[in-house]
Amino acid sequence: VQLQASGGGLVQAGGSLTLSCAASGNIFVHSDISWYRQPPGKKRELSAVITRGGLTNYRDSVKGRFIVSRENAKNTAFLQMNSLKPEDTAVYYCNAKTQWGELFWGQGTLVTVSS
Repeated sequence: VQLQASGGGLVQAGGSLTLSCAASGNIFVHSDISWYRQPPGKKRELSAVITRGGLTNYRDSVKGRFIVSRENAKNTAFLQMNSLKPEDTAVYYCNAKTQWGELFWGQGTLVTVSS
């Protein structure tokens, strides 16, 4: 099983980016998908989650700006990031936690927000 996160890049403050998390294998529909981020010099933190059933949750600092979604038919999850701030600069990771408790991580994609 592999997870591939993509879509990172350099964007100005106030701009938008959409990250993708593509999963190989047949675990995607059986998994909750989480987006984590690790700002420079800081610990990895949970940003958003979408469950197998489509329920979502967000950390307070991204609520109202980030939208997490999934397309099970494409084995892909998305993180739409709007109104980006310099403090959103981080390496963004996705993980998949299956209903059986297995955990898989993607390799990360860098998002840099310039002021």
